[in-house]
Amino acid sequence: MSTIDILKTIKERRSIHTFKEQEVEPEIIKEIFTYGSYAPTHYMKEPWNIKLYQQKGKQKFVDAIISSYQRIGMIKKDNDPKTLHMIESMEKFLLAIPHHAVIYLKREDDPVRYEEEYAAVCAFIQNTQLAAWEYGVGMLWTITPYMHDPEFLQAIGLNSDEMQIAAVMQIGYPERVPRDKERTPIEEKMEVIVD
Repeated sequence: MSTIDILKTIKERRSIHTFKEQEVEPEIIKEIFTYGSYAPTHYMKEPWNIKLYQQKGKQKFVDAIISSYQRIGMIKKDNDPKTLHMIESMEKFLLAIPHHAVIYLKREDDPVRYEEEYAAVCAFIQNTQLAAWEYGVGMLWTITPYMHDPEFLQAIGLNSDEMQIAAVMQIGYPERVPRDKERTPIEEKMEVIVD
């Protein structure tokens, strides 16, 4: 890949909100996350971990999300037809996404070390998104309320005292690619100090 290809991928990558039903081949998923692992990481700690939900494994994940949303009050806990319809729609939407990747890291007591580790995980996520785009695979980097629900973490096999979810990635071949959204000129974001 040339420098121009890398810059083109950075500029053309999009967050994908609708996916084709087709699953991404396991070898491609593995390669995408392998490229992600070349992110900068302090002391080569490589703090990122992945739980990948696909096929029948998605049901347990989606059930945990819905339970969490009910616990934290985003979905009612009644049998009202509107509530049941909302749950059914949410479940259908989430199960239609080919792959869900929970990206998590070990909690750190030292705030400086925590920032280093979290930053490394974010770099891992961005590398992964860029690599995916090269394979024609789309992703959506999501930050959602259930990520902070200790019972949700427990439901997916994580101890909330020890682990923290950084993001949940929705993954698949794009059904539709959103148009380019212009960025603010960098001059408006950069202060140059010469004296």
